[in-house]
Amino acid sequence: MSERTSDNLADLALDESAVNLTALEGRPGSATDRADLDNHLEEARDHLQLQMLLIEVASCNESADFDLIVRAYHFALTAHAGQIRKSGEPFLQHSVEVSRILAQLRLDSTTIAAGLLHDVLEDTSITLERISDAFGGKIAALVDGVTKIERFQYESSEARQAETYRKMLLSMVEDIRVILVKFADRLHNMRTLDALGADQQQRISHETIEVYAPLAHRLGVARIRWELEDRALKFLEPDAYVEIRQKVAMRREEREALIDEFERPLVEELGRNDITAEITGRPKNFYSIFNKMRSRGKPFEEIYDLTALRITVDTVRECYHTLGLVHTLYRPHPDRFKDYIATPKTNMYQSLHTTVIGPRGMPVEVQIRTWEMHHTAEIGIAAHWRYKGGLDDRGDLDQQMSWLRQVLDWQRDSSDPAEFMENLKIELFQDEIFVFTPKGDLHQLPKAASPLDFAFAIHTDIGLHCLTAKVNGQIVPLSAALDSGDTVHIVTSPHQIPSQSWLELVKTTKARLAIRRWLKEERFSQSVRLGQEILERELKRYRHRLGPEALTELATDLELADSEHLFAGIGSGDLSVSRIINRLMPDQPKRRVIRPLFRDRRGIRIQGMHDMMIQFGKCCTPIPGDSIIGLITRGRGLSVHRTDCPNIADLAEDPERMTAVAWDLEEEQVFTVQLRALGTDRKFFLADLTRVISDTGANIVGCSTRTTAHLAEDTFWVDVNDTRQLHGLLKKMRRVKGVTEVLRVDESMTDAAVIDPSNWVEPPV
Repeated sequence: MSERTSDNLADLALDESAVNLTALEGRPGSATDRADLDNHLEEARDHLQLQMLLIEVASCNESADFDLIVRAYHFALTAHAGQIRKSGEPFLQHSVEVSRILAQLRLDSTTIAAGLLHDVLEDTSITLERISDAFGGKIAALVDGVTKIERFQYESSEARQAETYRKMLLSMVEDIRVILVKFADRLHNMRTLDALGADQQQRISHETIEVYAPLAHRLGVARIRWELEDRALKFLEPDAYVEIRQKVAMRREEREALIDEFERPLVEELGRNDITAEITGRPKNFYSIFNKMRSRGKPFEEIYDLTALRITVDTVRECYHTLGLVHTLYRPHPDRFKDYIATPKTNMYQSLHTTVIGPRGMPVEVQIRTWEMHHTAEIGIAAHWRYKGGLDDRGDLDQQMSWLRQVLDWQRDSSDPAEFMENLKIELFQDEIFVFTPKGDLHQLPKAASPLDFAFAIHTDIGLHCLTAKVNGQIVPLSAALDSGDTVHIVTSPHQIPSQSWLELVKTTKARLAIRRWLKEERFSQSVRLGQEILERELKRYRHRLGPEALTELATDLELADSEHLFAGIGSGDLSVSRIINRLMPDQPKRRVIRPLFRDRRGIRIQGMHDMMIQFGKCCTPIPGDSIIGLITRGRGLSVHRTDCPNIADLAEDPERMTAVAWDLEEEQVFTVQLRALGTDRKFFLADLTRVISDTGANIVGCSTRTTAHLAEDTFWVDVNDTRQLHGLLKKMRRVKGVTEVLRVDESMTDAAVIDPSNWVEPPV
């Protein structure tokens, strides 16, 4: 400690109002005197608390701005005067403990001061402007970044929570120290969680394990991550926590003996090779052990890789030299080597990992790193801050924050707080793999990422037009899971476009964002085209026409941005075309006539429309020959249904969304129908039905069967061309021995009506 620090810390803590307890000695014990004594004792405690904080800061950073820290302490002391935490401690004690954690992370004085002030804005009447005036904009921004959103009304607590996280993450992008203050705040809250009720303990522990611990992992702050996980486990799985804690303690001697036996020959080899190293061993944290037990379905006694041995050396060259020595002494596990020095994790973690068969045949995980790598492994992004304030390399932080910017970029396209939270948690929990382009360029992706993720990682346009992929020279489906070391070649086509199903194939936020954005724009374009055609069709029925200026004026009257948004509203179903007709021609009687104006489109002729998405209703599965009608859906184009479909009857009061359609097949197509055969269960009943279907040339794409008492019910999914083929098939199936009925099934039929034996008629014997 410097001379200035050792001599003057007490003076900094004790100002002109320093306590003189000896002056109180010998006074009468009146109530006033006791109150004065209590006040002086409280004042003495406050000054002692400040002095201990300054000593903690000085032990980590002798050149800290102690004057700033003292000013922040007294400001917080005044602001929180009289406030008591549920643990019974003065409120300020929490702020001091948060600042001590930040000092132990070797953070700068600005961050430590922000730690002292972090609750002032949220829990007192102090304004952000006052903090800014007293301490400057940087400290004010840090305090504001960790403050919850409480001053606005939200539809739900979930929406408020999502907005609080979004605010915190936005602040992180501007200044990473925001999340370091929040980590320290959460860590001390977890240390004092016993003082809260069971419901709060569960809620806070869930939030810690789902958001803060994974976020600490993504930022490489392992020291805080491990403690957060273990303290959350204590409340989420108390029995497992107690068991693991006790059994880890019981095996301490065994663990130390194994480490000693392992390192003795290694120390000799390191000495012979002039390598100075520190060898330490520690058990995995409790939460990690709990996850191993749960994922492997094994008790504690059958989990053997509980200890990690760390070897710390001076240089990268010595890391690889030491690895060779370890592998010379102990047989390595071929699938358990990872070089995070050559390919660091996105949280900047670097180390060599290997698992070897150690003494007594026990697997031992060994981590080899330099001292600088060890410092980064312990405190992650915090290791890149220096006491003068700033990063060693801004590029490191930009790379660190790229995934976070993608999450926030995605959030701009979604107002659903639940969806935002789900995507944030998915992004936080992802492990990494390393894959290569054919040119050897390295890309880091989440574990189980698909070729689509890889395509979007290269460039958005490549992802949007990704047709197929070759992995290590072999063509694979877009749903394939990539592994570390794979070389991936993407094949594109200008005719390929994304589909909704792609969202189920991707893991990365970047890919999901790009696909969602494209689909949203495509739906908007489809809605514009559809809405324009619907409006023009309706206007023609009334012999009315609107020019560009009239359309713009109409959009303005309806408080829409322009005519495109007017058309989009009609096409998506958000804006009723009858409302517009009534607005333009209020005295005109409403017409409900559908005129048969058709155009060719994928086997369907549509009244007055073209270039539309067409889908066939799954509720009634129409096939050529069925009487059909079109329903203009909201954002999904035209849905074709049978005219006897119950869903059509429900929409009879919305006639402008219904349009005449007809079959117009230029070439043979197949359509899947569901058929259900009922009859008496007998040997070869299913086989005979299957043979009859195959003999007609129909293709069976699926089948299920079940029996009730002596009755059988067999369901088939069959590809047919039209109703003519279907009726012939039904006729032949009904001739099979034992069959009482064969039904064409749709969603309007309930299982109860089908399988109830009382509804069946016994076949003639």
